[in-house]
Amino acid sequence: MTTAKYDVLAIGNALFDVLVRTEDDFLVRHGMTKGGMALIDQAQAAAIYADMGMATEISGGSAANTIVGLASFGARTAYVGKIKDDQIGKLYAHDIRAAGVAFDTKPAADGPATGCSYILVTPDGERTMNTYLGAAQDLAPSDIDEAQIAAASIVYLEGYLWDPPQAKEAFLKASKIAHGAGRKVALTLSDAFCVDRYRAEFLDLMRSKTVDLIFANESELHSLYQTSDFDTALKQLGQDVALGVVTRSEKGCAVVEGGSVTLVPAASIEQLVDTTGAGDLFAAGFLFGLVRNAGYEAAGRLGALAAAEVIQHIGARPQVSLKELAQQHGLPV
Repeated sequence: MTTAKYDVLAIGNALFDVLVRTEDDFLVRHGMTKGGMALIDQAQAAAIYADMGMATEISGGSAANTIVGLASFGARTAYVGKIKDDQIGKLYAHDIRAAGVAFDTKPAADGPATGCSYILVTPDGERTMNTYLGAAQDLAPSDIDEAQIAAASIVYLEGYLWDPPQAKEAFLKASKIAHGAGRKVALTLSDAFCVDRYRAEFLDLMRSKTVDLIFANESELHSLYQTSDFDTALKQLGQDVALGVVTRSEKGCAVVEGGSVTLVPAASIEQLVDTTGAGDLFAAGFLFGLVRNAGYEAAGRLGALAAAEVIQHIGARPQVSLKELAQQHGLPV
């Protein structure tokens, strides 16, 4: 196996995030399910945007947030996601490259606009997402570069990619190339509602060894196995995938490999501001620990530290160097 050019390459929905603080009645007014992610069309996107207050706008998308977090730790990173050659698309490409991430996906010349996710943050820090996929849904197998995929130690995929059919094919193509090159494939389940839609297919990806590593939060895990008993679900996860990592908010995380479970505590915070990106940044820290062969406990602590940083401010991208933060806490970088 050749030496990897990239530590992690992520494939995801390239979305421009529009974040705004709001009250619960805004969610009620627009018929939103608090804490979830709903797919919306262009007309719904326009209606939500028109009713929103002052917003923070930044390039985002779940896997993109993870890959930017990895770059902040000092990892060698690449990203694959579809944008349109429009103003927001250009901003998106600039943002992710400025973070130190290789981003070479060819933008679409026509078709829908660059995708946007309207993220409403209520006073309790909970985030509710309304996503217009736009150009992101047109990610196709032709956007998957074989040499680039084979050059990454870990290929990281987001569960949200399972919504657009072409993206699903791109996802499977990337997994096949990665495994052919002796690399690992990770999948984040993304959202409990996403798991509800694709439970059987996600389980098949795990059991067929299309993916080697699963990231999930507690609600996604319960949805996957349709049980409210955490230990039962965790045990089943250990049987279904080579490595499973389950985040449990303030209870930390559980790492399961076969019948072995490693519990890692959460990092302390001063104030919860916005949970957007918590899982994405946890995955960044854990993957960084994994590619540095730091062991599961250290990887979990790196993930917890990155998640703690991002939930103490608005937005899903770190505002400090995660490498320096890890060094300050005596963690391996």
